[in-house]
Amino acid sequence: MIEVRSFPYIFHTGTIRDWRSIVNKILATINDPRKKCRRKGIAMINSRAKGIGGEAEIRSILRAELNMNFERDLSQYREKGHGDLICTDCDFPFVIEVKRWGPLKGRPDPKAWDQVCAAAEAAGKYPLLCFRYDRQPWRWRMPVETVMLAGLPHGVQGLPEDASFDWGYACEFDDVTTAMMIIREILSHA
Repeated sequence: MIEVRSFPYIFHTGTIRDWRSIVNKILATINDPRKKCRRKGIAMINSRAKGIGGEAEIRSILRAELNMNFERDLSQYREKGHGDLICTDCDFPFVIEVKRWGPLKGRPDPKAWDQVCAAAEAAGKYPLLCFRYDRQPWRWRMPVETVMLAGLPHGVQGLPEDASFDWGYACEFDDVTTAMMIIREILSHA
């Protein structure tokens, strides 16, 4: 970034302060990152379009793997507490939230998990967070409770009926096959 700190006394019209502010405005325009992107031919990212594209990718994966139809939940824009995708074929046991993020920065945003957990609790379903970073595979996050239920053919015998699981404990899968296997098991128990 270029910045003007002092000027020699070479300008004869106007004060030095006026010229300094004009030059700084010109340099700020030159240093504007949005203008650099336009100059280099790189378009700015439309985050809403990126999210809709991510929802379409997950919808096609779910349709191919589970042979069920999913649609975007348009009420998510009007009200809080809704997932991104809803199943039109059956009562799907998950609230699905889809997130697309920029370059890999370590852990995903915990607010996304809190958001899908709140929506799932309101709907009386399990949370399912599908996310990916740019140029990375999709990752699937679901509570440990769902993995336990998928592995126990007779439910959670031995636990009290009012036992609740903390959704803060979650499993992440970077493999579509594993995530779909667990979802199929949960669907078969329902």
